[in-house]
Amino acid sequence: MAKTRATVEFFGAAGTVTGSKHLVTANGRQVLLDCGLFQGLKALRQRNWEPPPFVPSELDAVVLSHAHIDHSGYLPLLVRRGFNGPVYCTHATADLLGCLLPDSAYLQEKFAASANYLGYSRHRPALPLYTMADAQAALALLQPRPFGEPIVVTDGIDATFRTAGHILGSATVDVQLDGTVGRRPIHLVFSGDLGRWGRPILRDPQPVPHADYLLLESTYGNRSHPPDADEDLAQCVRNSAERGGALLVPAFAVGRTQELLWRIRELEDDSRIPSVPVYVDSPMAIDVTDIYLRHTTEHDLDMRTVRESGDFPLYPEQFQLAKSKEESMALNDVRGPVVIISASGMATGGRILHHLKLRLSDKRTTVLLVGFQAAGTRGRRLQEGAEEVRIHGHDVKVRARVDTLDGLSAHADQGELLRWISGFERPPKSTHLVHGEPSAAEALAAQIDAQYGWKTQVAKFEGKVQLRS
Repeated sequence: MAKTRATVEFFGAAGTVTGSKHLVTANGRQVLLDCGLFQGLKALRQRNWEPPPFVPSELDAVVLSHAHIDHSGYLPLLVRRGFNGPVYCTHATADLLGCLLPDSAYLQEKFAASANYLGYSRHRPALPLYTMADAQAALALLQPRPFGEPIVVTDGIDATFRTAGHILGSATVDVQLDGTVGRRPIHLVFSGDLGRWGRPILRDPQPVPHADYLLLESTYGNRSHPPDADEDLAQCVRNSAERGGALLVPAFAVGRTQELLWRIRELEDDSRIPSVPVYVDSPMAIDVTDIYLRHTTEHDLDMRTVRESGDFPLYPEQFQLAKSKEESMALNDVRGPVVIISASGMATGGRILHHLKLRLSDKRTTVLLVGFQAAGTRGRRLQEGAEEVRIHGHDVKVRARVDTLDGLSAHADQGELLRWISGFERPPKSTHLVHGEPSAAEALAAQIDAQYGWKTQVAKFEGKVQLRS
């Protein structure tokens, strides 16, 4: 008997960069590729609270490309809503999720408690999106698997992880679907978030030989990264030190913090910047840095060489940690020059808000934005030149200098995305661009058409694609 048609549906990261969720249906089975939270604009965040357009209890499995919250952070809510199947990911992703999901749940509970205390929620009482118990239940479902080895996800659906080079544990996902009787299997390749070539710490993105259908990220599909991030970072550190102020760096705890530490140490070793105190004020970033150091099989040659020399590759000369609340509060009394790296990367929450609230009105302060700032976030408002931002219910004047360092992005830019797809041995039947704002996705589609002539479409939210052998 012929097997049912296969489809993929886009329930997140379609027309936006967050909320990655792509539902693959084949042979009566359902597998969710990624399970991310929507972030940024309120209209997007509201989707997290709405019932999903599929039944969680009917999912056979979830396959995660990597640990970032916009790709994994909906998982506790999925479990609360009835999902109880396996969650496949790489080993490093599983370790990172052990930090990220409880932290996300803690923030959800904290936001709800604050709303109840301050009385600004329309709901009585305000409830968290999910709880620590939900996060622990989700972690119990993780099934870590190595790179390069086929995984039997469910009947008729296999998957293989390959190195994506975006963050530790990040993977492209090569999904193989059994075809109809007498026809060959279908290969659906999901890029996840692709990293970059020649970056510190991690190996380069690995090519994928072929795909019938490709889901390709497009975050930076309309731009190119500056070629020399080191010199821009060095100039920013030098300028900040000369002004005697604090250099505040909102940075994701996973990936960005570790790369910053590597680069600062390298710049100090090369005498390109003065040695100043460098604080990491994020318990999660501290734990994640330890995880990065443990997973040596994912390290590139430079990282391995530094470790084998006996040096500490992620520790600048005056490196200090602020793990406890008291250690974080003590930074209020630290005078510049000083570098404070703290989450969150888009200044939407976390300890960085306390530092911004204290120091944004000081002209000697520099805020360095080192990653993509989604629409609707506080980081985007700072990037766009806001003269005032609201933090913890207070309007704070922005007198600080705000710099952006695009060259540190862990996402492939347009040229690097095109480089990665050049590794396919033959064109996919169709390519669908996800995880990008419309302008970025449309620009990338135009370039793919111009250079390769591939059939390329920008994925639409709740759109569906038929997959045929």
